[in-house]
Amino acid sequence: MTVTLAEEIMLLSLDDESGAAKEKQSASWAVAGGILLDLVLAGRVAVEGGRLRVADTTPADVPLLDERLRRIAEWAGRRSRAPKVTEWLTKDCSKAVGATVDSLRGRGLVRAERRRVLGLFPVTRYPEADGSVERELRDRLAAVVLGGAVPDPRTAGLLALVHGAKLHRVAFPDAPPKEIAPRLEEIAAGQWASEDVRRAIRDMQAAMTAILATTVVTITA
Repeated sequence: MTVTLAEEIMLLSLDDESGAAKEKQSASWAVAGGILLDLVLAGRVAVEGGRLRVADTTPADVPLLDERLRRIAEWAGRRSRAPKVTEWLTKDCSKAVGATVDSLRGRGLVRAERRRVLGLFPVTRYPEADGSVERELRDRLAAVVLGGAVPDPRTAGLLALVHGAKLHRVAFPDAPPKEIAPRLEEIAAGQWASEDVRRAIRDMQAAMTAILATTVVTITA
């Protein structure tokens, strides 16, 4: 089963038993970033100098990606110049999360459960329905980060997004962030992919870092 980067990030962030999202705000940026990076890897979108443009509108035959590609093309087409990555992530992060969860439900990887918080407020949680994909994912990430294996471009991109969104504890709950952060930084800056993909990864990571820094300032101000 081919799973998108956004779906992988969502699986990492959802608690297997309760279905509650961990690091919800940071994960939402990473999910939106994962969709964008998958479109870059598929040659549908290019990211240069922190700005994005649609390079090819041909569907990738992945509903989650194709719907975002259509939205990006419509949105960017109304602008006089290539929009910033941060603008798109800010615009789309909440919608991207909903679309990604729906995709996971359609694949049978999570299920929806309606619950009440404090016995009053209805919420929907998404506990695990099939844990095989997440187990394979965590094994693959551990092999690269903890075991020193060479990552493929998609895995390197995923880890760069995890690092940029500060999702260290979500991806590696048993490893102190300060111990794995240097390895994640090395992977994000490594020679695992072509130069245009590495540049896109760096721009995506920088965009999320900037967004999260702004969010923290806003909350604490």
